[in-house]
Amino acid sequence: MNNIRQECLFPFEELVNLSETDKLICILDPIDLKPLVEKIKPKSNKGPTGYNPEAILRAFLVQQIEKIPTRADLVIKIDRSPYLRYVCGFSTTGRVPSEATFSRYYSKLSETDGAEILMNNLLDQSIELDLLDTETMAIDASKLEAYERAKPKSKIDKENDFTPDWGTKFDSHKNQITWFGWKIHAAVETKSELPIALTLTPANHADKTQAIPLVEKVNDFLAERDLIKPKYWTMDSGYDTTDIYEHILFEQDSQAIIPINKRNAKQPPAGFYDFKGTPVCSGGHKMYYWGHYKGVNKFRCPHVCGKVDCIHGTKWCSDSNYGQVTKTRPKENPRYISTPHRDSRTWRKIYNKRTSVERTFSRLKEHLNLENLTVMGAKKVKTHLLLSSISLIAARIAAEKIKLQNQTLAA
Repeated sequence: MNNIRQECLFPFEELVNLSETDKLICILDPIDLKPLVEKIKPKSNKGPTGYNPEAILRAFLVQQIEKIPTRADLVIKIDRSPYLRYVCGFSTTGRVPSEATFSRYYSKLSETDGAEILMNNLLDQSIELDLLDTETMAIDASKLEAYERAKPKSKIDKENDFTPDWGTKFDSHKNQITWFGWKIHAAVETKSELPIALTLTPANHADKTQAIPLVEKVNDFLAERDLIKPKYWTMDSGYDTTDIYEHILFEQDSQAIIPINKRNAKQPPAGFYDFKGTPVCSGGHKMYYWGHYKGVNKFRCPHVCGKVDCIHGTKWCSDSNYGQVTKTRPKENPRYISTPHRDSRTWRKIYNKRTSVERTFSRLKEHLNLENLTVMGAKKVKTHLLLSSISLIAARIAAEKIKLQNQTLAA
């Protein structure tokens, strides 16, 4: 397989030049499936020996990595490919599991928390390799079309979160998109661009409903490992709600970096010059941002700072040559006030990291079979999402190990 095709299969350049067999072995090697095997293996020792559950689990991951469309295609490919039999752990001469066998094990897997535990185990390996820097986390949602036949809205049980629904959103070009299915919600670490927490809802659920659950899942994960909580949480304007700001500030002692959604507001609240939380001076001018320190923003007189020519000069508001100083604190108004200040270069730099979650969704969909959904029901769809995410994290670990090995050889 040529390098262009391999790059299409997976986005980490360290894996591009490997042979197909070596690539799969490198990705699957860091995954310890034994704890998961205990959750899905047959409870009875009676009857035929059957197939090795670990080999079946490896086959599920191979399906995601190789973007194999269906389980029927997976059976055919494993049956005809000695190297896939070897990678998965099946006999190179005997029969391979049937599609029905794979389906039964997939159903068992979906009824356990094993896939989520496996994902966390791989994240632990990422921590050991110093891949994660959780100072800044990005949260966003992405659409996922259902495998089921679409239903009229009148026939959908709105109270059932285990069935798909109709969703609508606007793309980056302001075009409205409508689909029947699910919505994936993810909290992604912006350095490695790996998912730390995931949730799944019917497509009609608003993005903002999952922000706080994702924040809590990430902080629980970090607390269990005695790691520092994120300092910043960056999201798009769809998450601009007071409860999210307040939870992140008061419950998590962190800062939400979210653009203000002006909605139908025609002017900013009293005391602010703009929708970015900039104070207005007594002369009606926008005060000049002078930095922040220990959770406090400092603003100075714009006339003294040479930003405006105030007809009142400085004596209007202050007897000092330094000019009037105003300080703002997020706790005074968590939605409009943030540290760093919304209008600052630092705030924009942090917010720009939000695109990392979009790249994560792109990798999962384009390279790891996420968009190719062939299962029904929330539990199985969540398992499909987790298998793609596990493959992504395992591949990132494999790429890092190859990079470190190459650095050692070059030293």
